[in-house]
Amino acid sequence: MLEKYNIEKILFLDIETVPAFESFDRQSERFKKLWHKKAERLIKKEEDTAQSLYPRAGIYSEFGKIICISVAFFHNNQLRVKSYYGDDEKQLLSEFKELLDKYFNKADHLLCGHNAIEFDFPYIARRMLVNRIKLPNLLDLAGKKPWEINHLDTMQLWKFGDYKNYTSLDLLTAIFGIPTPKDDIDGSEVWKVYWQDKNIERIKTYCEKDTISVVRLFQAYRGEDYIKEENIFYSE
Repeated sequence: MLEKYNIEKILFLDIETVPAFESFDRQSERFKKLWHKKAERLIKKEEDTAQSLYPRAGIYSEFGKIICISVAFFHNNQLRVKSYYGDDEKQLLSEFKELLDKYFNKADHLLCGHNAIEFDFPYIARRMLVNRIKLPNLLDLAGKKPWEINHLDTMQLWKFGDYKNYTSLDLLTAIFGIPTPKDDIDGSEVWKVYWQDKNIERIKTYCEKDTISVVRLFQAYRGEDYIKEENIFYSE
């Protein structure tokens, strides 16, 4: 069934997010109270507090921000990879929107990510609204019928209608013999690498590896050999 999609019409992506502030104490009093309310539902151990749970704030679009969007697309049997990243969320979102508006704006264009229907796509859309950025067509779902939403999700494709389990990208790449994208850091460490180590280049590299892994997993689902490194080109 996946063979019906023209792979050159698909924009593969992954995002990295962090808490909006370096620490719980850097928030305004209003946001401290709001995070306290949120954290109450996250507490699982006796020692958990709103402060200790704050590194998880990046998971939530209301309390976090996007620091990197890595994209990949096929052109002439080559995979082109580019990242929009930095401290200025509005700028990187605006640049990403420009890409969608210029090159991925037709009825047959699609977005694809891993767990992206639940996380990446809505997170990007919400943060665009917060930054007063008009939604590009591929992310503007208002009034659209389900079959008009051009979103693919490698995790949903793996579920085959089973809603019980989350299956990580790392596990699926292992199953299909695809190189792991988690050979340096994983998602739980991104906040530390960003806020404490100040090493966004490391995060960009990690995000690009995840994006390439999504591409390779999609190819595996189609019964194809995955793209080799010598056919991947990185844009500045």
